[in-house]
Amino acid sequence: MKITCSLITLLVLLSLSSCKSKEKEKAVEKPLTETTQSINKNTQREEPDEAEFLVQQAIIAHGGNRYNNAHYGFTFRDKDYTFKNDNNKYIYTASMKEKGNETIDFLDNGQLLRSVNGKPVSLSPKDNAKYTEALNSVIYFATLPHKLNDKAVHKTYIEHTTIKGIDYKAIEVTFDQKGGGTDHDDVFMYWINVKSKTIDYLAYKYETNDGGVRFRSSYNRRTIDGIIFQDYINYKAPIGTPLTELPSFLEKGKLEELSRIETENIVNLAK
Repeated sequence: MKITCSLITLLVLLSLSSCKSKEKEKAVEKPLTETTQSINKNTQREEPDEAEFLVQQAIIAHGGNRYNNAHYGFTFRDKDYTFKNDNNKYIYTASMKEKGNETIDFLDNGQLLRSVNGKPVSLSPKDNAKYTEALNSVIYFATLPHKLNDKAVHKTYIEHTTIKGIDYKAIEVTFDQKGGGTDHDDVFMYWINVKSKTIDYLAYKYETNDGGVRFRSSYNRRTIDGIIFQDYINYKAPIGTPLTELPSFLEKGKLEELSRIETENIVNLAK
């Protein structure tokens, strides 16, 4: 009887030990499975987006981190401009002299102040928005592709194509209403040189003032203290022309030249 009881006790203990071992195995297996799933999800999230990757390459080619603290001045269409970047902060200015009066627009992180001959001028909300957009637009194009990293920007890879025998990858850019400016409905396309990673061509369509389609071809590229500046020939295309067709229109001579976008007297003010 003692032997039987001892045997039963031993069997019970072994059974309990086996159950605990299985519970431990399950406890170990569960977090491992969850960890694996988490790693898989993270890996999926970290897969590079083609359009985003192309834009980052273009930013590096045009100046990279030098944009973060860049401070330059230049002249565009008889106005003097400056931009000073401090990572996510910025100050832009535009000044002009006309009929003996000097007008200065001072844009500090989106807040515009205008002065005439050193005295502040009160602006209506409409004029404030107009002058803010005008100043933002000039700096935007002068420092492309730096601002394509803004939060309001959405980038989509479109296609691999050739322009005048050179390989390009085209991306489309749209904007959020919040942070995208008064012309947030505009749609842009950029052609990034596969070899040099530079933006050689760009196009956009807009809806204001009955709408329009524009195509720009870069020229006069120069590097000033590590940052590329370039000018553009500005072409007009018929309203409704798909942006993807504009390079072929250029090659066939079907685009009408409207103007030249030229930045002059560029100087590094950080020196």
